[in-house]
Amino acid sequence: MPDALLIDDDATQLSGLAELVEHEGFTTRTAGTLAEARVLLEERTPDVVLSDLVLPDGSGIDLLKDIDPALRTDMVLITGHASVESAIEALRIGVTDYLTKPVDLPRLKTVLTNVTRRLEMKKEIGTLRGELRKLGRFGRLIGASSCMQLVYDLIGKVAPTEATVLLMGESGTGKEIASETVHELSQRRRGPFLAINCGAVSPNLIESELFGHERGSFTGAGQRHRGHFERASGGTLFLDEITEMPIELQVKLLRVLETGSVLRIGGDTPIQTDVRVIAATNRNTSQAVAEGKLREDLYYRLNVFPISLPPLRERGGDIPLLARYFLDLLNEAEQKQKRMSDDAVARLEHYEWPGNVRELRNVIHRAFIMADDEVGLDALPEEVRAPVVPLSIDADEPLKVGTSLTEVERRLILATLAHYDGDKKKTADVLGISLKTLDNRLNLYTRD
Repeated sequence: MPDALLIDDDATQLSGLAELVEHEGFTTRTAGTLAEARVLLEERTPDVVLSDLVLPDGSGIDLLKDIDPALRTDMVLITGHASVESAIEALRIGVTDYLTKPVDLPRLKTVLTNVTRRLEMKKEIGTLRGELRKLGRFGRLIGASSCMQLVYDLIGKVAPTEATVLLMGESGTGKEIASETVHELSQRRRGPFLAINCGAVSPNLIESELFGHERGSFTGAGQRHRGHFERASGGTLFLDEITEMPIELQVKLLRVLETGSVLRIGGDTPIQTDVRVIAATNRNTSQAVAEGKLREDLYYRLNVFPISLPPLRERGGDIPLLARYFLDLLNEAEQKQKRMSDDAVARLEHYEWPGNVRELRNVIHRAFIMADDEVGLDALPEEVRAPVVPLSIDADEPLKVGTSLTEVERRLILATLAHYDGDKKKTADVLGISLKTLDNRLNLYTRD
């Protein structure tokens, strides 16, 4: 049960506040002065402190110094002497919320509900971290490598907040899965999660998809359309490939992020929305800004909490874990019991995976279809099952620093041809060149 510390020098108001807070499922302790409150804080740290601003021996704000920020206790001030200046100053120095007397009951319930949700998420995230150590899983993400554990830690920190997140990583690294995990560990998880790929929608339509349009606002607009920002209100909006959004639309997006309101195409009344934005890109963001693909001001607005997702080739032993996970999903869907051979798993680990997790998932799906009871080497595509070919036929003649690229190419072609017993077609396929190119190279080597 969450714990609340209540501080007010008015005994009647303190008693009434304690009754309200206990009704919301909290245990309560009360104090009439800062000195009494500090004694109670030393006994144990509460989950939320609700304090009068003006106390006989000081200001309620002074208690912030006695609370360890790492414990993330919510601090809520209650006062009958409210002003805009005092509210701004309180929020600036770390107060969670600011209530005025007489306390508005629905507002108090909202504050306490947020505390409860934060505690639930903290417990869930802690459980997920324990699960990670055992199974290599964190929400929708799979992997036990050290670089993925760092990602999990970052998600665990940012998910309960309202901060905008910028996910970066190569195509296929799982940015949308990561964004869904952030959403599911946030206070918005009961709200909608919507995703839009800014590079997959026509430049003529993306503004309407994001912000909506009024009936008759353009040719073909036969009825009013609510955009993603409206439909995601109360939840999370994932903007994938943000650098592919038309530059002129980025100006409008920036304004929406700053004001929290959207204006439908053809409309004249701003519509207030409550949306958390998570953006993603597979581009180098600094380069995208330099090339004019991403507005610098929008970049800084989105880059509140950046998270980089590592490519699959850098994820240590995660490949077997992911491969078996995808195979288990297919077995469950098709009611099969196929297993993967050790040789197939070993070959998966040696492949470079330029398409990352997305490519691995597709390879496993194809192999599942090709295999009978066991997914072996023969079920894997050629580019994956092809062994690593040594760069020299002669083990006594290793490559040295300074070897010319022409010599490297010659030895690679000859070694590959020898490996496939002189089969030129297979050699050309593995090397990704045409038969004509291979013949030209071999003729050149013969002349030499």
